[in-house]
Amino acid sequence: MTISPTPTGPGPAPDPAAFATDLADAVALLRGLPTARESVDDAHRLVRIWGGQRPWLRAQLAVDEPPGTTRVGYDLLLEHPEGGSVALSAEADDGVPWLVDHSTHWAAAQILSVDGIGLSIAAALSTIRALGTHDRQLHERLVDHRILLSELEDDTRPPTADETQRAADEFRRRRGLTSRARTLDWLAEAGMSEEAFWNHVETQARIARVRERFAGEPARRHLAAHPEEFTLRRAAWVTGPRADVLRDLVDGPVAGLMSRFAAAPATAQEAGRPGQGPRLEAATMLTSRLPEPLRTVPAGAAIGPVPYDGGHLAGVVYEVVPPDPEARETLDAARDAAFQAWLDERRRSSEIRWYWL
Repeated sequence: MTISPTPTGPGPAPDPAAFATDLADAVALLRGLPTARESVDDAHRLVRIWGGQRPWLRAQLAVDEPPGTTRVGYDLLLEHPEGGSVALSAEADDGVPWLVDHSTHWAAAQILSVDGIGLSIAAALSTIRALGTHDRQLHERLVDHRILLSELEDDTRPPTADETQRAADEFRRRRGLTSRARTLDWLAEAGMSEEAFWNHVETQARIARVRERFAGEPARRHLAAHPEEFTLRRAAWVTGPRADVLRDLVDGPVAGLMSRFAAAPATAQEAGRPGQGPRLEAATMLTSRLPEPLRTVPAGAAIGPVPYDGGHLAGVVYEVVPPDPEARETLDAARDAAFQAWLDERRRSSEIRWYWL
């Protein structure tokens, strides 16, 4: 919720007899304010004009912007001629002012706040749906989301059609949603309406603008400071729940598969189906995208089995290639890493309060 600044400066003395008329006028004003999210500035302007004609009321507009909808709600705060203040709510459509939805403890609808700015449970649930249910750093992602929402407050430009399309394509790509039918099925399973989907996509398009601030020179500086993160490693590894089984495999048939990959010039992968025992993978990729145990292994060295992701991992690194500072993939990865480093620092320096209980 946002509240317009309190009017300052002396004004005419309040007239208690005229306050009833002021209240009736205020209700009429509230019922006529535009409720579209993009029209909030117009609502503030109308209230400033109305309040300028009644300076003794020191009128302030409180705006509620709930997630997942294009509508907003309003309260009008007025100074009472006998002291104190009066808050007015009016709803022209369904007769339920937004304040009714916030009638419990002030923090009951909030899951956390960052620097005193809250993230509502509804917004958090929408974000959780979009992220998926298996995010191991979900609490950090929620804090990051609140930080980014605050960062977007000064950028009121709506996303362009191209920005929105790129964000929608990225959303679908990450989830393997290769057709409209599969996307609609996913939304139904997640309990996410098409309207909520496009609201989320528009937010992600605006967040992409923040990420792009770290392209170019910031990305190059991060690459120069952390070159090891952007080396390419050609590696093969096997994962599974039991260390003894992996040890036998590495010393036996898997060793042959790894040797075949050592001679392969391009990225490859040989993997069993999930849930059917050990899984072998092989790839040439950025060091930062490899399983964590392999990120510091030198060329020609093997490790494992070592604990990894609730099970164990054994693997070998065949080649380590220094980063190419002009490669598009490298610069994109450096941009994303610089962006995440900025978010991590913002998170560390923020005052964060959780309201789980």
